[in-house]
Amino acid sequence: MSAIGLSRQSRLYIAFFLIYFIWGSTYLAIRYAIETIPPFLMAGMRFTAAGLLMLLFLRWRGVALPPWSQYWRLAVVGIFLFVGGNGLVVWAEQYIDSGLAALLVSMLPLWLIVLDWLWAGGPPPTLRAMLGITLGLIGTIVLLRPEWVIPALAETSSAAPLARQAEAPGEGWASIITVSASALWAIGSIYQKKIERPRSIFMSAACQMTGGGIVLLLLSLVLGEWQQFDPRGVSLVSLAGFAYLFCFGSVVAISAYVWLLQNAAASAVSTYAFVNPVVALFLGWLIADEPMTLAILTGAGIILAGVILVILTPAKS
Repeated sequence: MSAIGLSRQSRLYIAFFLIYFIWGSTYLAIRYAIETIPPFLMAGMRFTAAGLLMLLFLRWRGVALPPWSQYWRLAVVGIFLFVGGNGLVVWAEQYIDSGLAALLVSMLPLWLIVLDWLWAGGPPPTLRAMLGITLGLIGTIVLLRPEWVIPALAETSSAAPLARQAEAPGEGWASIITVSASALWAIGSIYQKKIERPRSIFMSAACQMTGGGIVLLLLSLVLGEWQQFDPRGVSLVSLAGFAYLFCFGSVVAISAYVWLLQNAAASAVSTYAFVNPVVALFLGWLIADEPMTLAILTGAGIILAGVILVILTPAKS
């Protein structure tokens, strides 16, 4: 960006816009991509291709490959992030709306603060953070079972948003798996802090994507997706969704995110966690005619309030 004469402040604005809008829009792109491409196969192709492209570019720029002892640990991180954290969300979007998926994933900062405390030896959550975590859990219950918290909302939920398809795998299971996916992403993020990594964080990201992408492809093979997949049946809409996820969701947005980690405060970067679901909800409603019920809006407001409380909580020394 500096090559075209942009100031550092302008580059910050552009990078934040990229992670806010692109990552928020990927949930809708996933929904369209998996209409005619099996979920794990789609995710595997996306991350393997993006990771290999980044590796080739970095090698061209003279960045050294990490030794095997580093790579396999980075691959483990990639499995948590891109198989557990993203792959399960992609699978779940067969059954739940993209906006709901983004809302449930927005609980990531809540998982991070708890795992950092219990596993990584970080400071215990403050009272404000505990309130935020509690609000996040309450908001999730409102999304999944509004009648348990606010009986009046049950009439407005009309059985959506949980089951977009009649063959949904059990009531609420797709949503529960999405919440689990955000926890797996948090585990990968904390584990990443414990291992030795290359000096280039772009190289780290590329190794993680290739490791996670290869495991997704193997999982797809084991589950029979390769045998069932007919490339001739891929629609233009699915192809466009995949291309968007590969080019923008992986290469562009991840590069912007990595750059921001080096050039902006972590607390500022983490604000994507409550901007993404707002973008996803709006785009899902505007483009895909996804429902915007009172139960969804109430649950969204409670979750986002909890996430904001956690993100804005000053760190203990």
